[in-house]
Amino acid sequence: MNALEQLKQMTVVVADTGDLDAIRQYQPQDCTTNPSLILKAATLSGYAKLLDEARGMDDVDAAIDFLTVAIGTELTRIVPGYVSTEVDARLSFDADAMITKARHLIDLYAQRGVGKDRILIKLATTWEGVQAARVLEAEGIRCNLTLVFNLAQAVAAAQAGAYLLSPFVGRITDWYKKAEGKDSYPVDEDPGVKSVREIYHHFKTHGYDTIVMGASFRSAAQVKALAGCDRLTVSPQLLGELAADEGHLERVLKPEAATQTEPALTEADFHWALASDPMATEKLAEGIRGFHADTEKLRALLRG
Repeated sequence: MNALEQLKQMTVVVADTGDLDAIRQYQPQDCTTNPSLILKAATLSGYAKLLDEARGMDDVDAAIDFLTVAIGTELTRIVPGYVSTEVDARLSFDADAMITKARHLIDLYAQRGVGKDRILIKLATTWEGVQAARVLEAEGIRCNLTLVFNLAQAVAAAQAGAYLLSPFVGRITDWYKKAEGKDSYPVDEDPGVKSVREIYHHFKTHGYDTIVMGASFRSAAQVKALAGCDRLTVSPQLLGELAADEGHLERVLKPEAATQTEPALTEADFHWALASDPMATEKLAEGIRGFHADTEKLRALLRG
């Protein structure tokens, strides 16, 4: 078996793309989207009809929701598992607005015959995003807490009952490379890889059910260094590299028995943990700004 086939035996592989052809080629269990990927997908020929239909709508925000859900619906037809759909990044600090938007997206999917059991609502892991997830999960709307950069964010999401969270491997590594003036790290010393390993170990030893899904990979080596993680969401380019790799893939992460408990993380604890972590503070804000910027580009594309 190639490395991708071996990885699928120990980890649920998720496609980090809205490209239908790539998903058909690599046959992942789930797929994830975000504003950046929706923007990219909207320019693909396979979505031209949907783009034209969205451009014909008078309300641009409604058009964005329409296009996002229409693309997500197409994805549900070719993957057997979940499709992650992200709430507007502008709402990342307003729990009530995130809840309202999430319910609206789920309703739009229902109108297309897609049940909430096929969708994960993606929320930025701000304190408000965590509280929104708590409410939505109680309603049976499963959530993917994204833009996770440190353990406190992960614990807060797990304690809120989030179905899944996405630590961003590559973005963590990018920050440390710049801060420390390094071109690269040995994979076992890679800060992004180490962060996901820490979260995975903490969740298993503390009995959290929330799924850990490594995301934002820069290399196939980073992916292989997290073999055995609950899930990994990987770009088509790296899926291709793994499929071409005929070497043996060793399992790195293995489930452990729950032996510890910890108190509930308070809002003050959460904010202090972020304030004490320059990398997490900067990358969370940068990620929200970046997703918003791509939403604005999509808005311009629809107006055009």
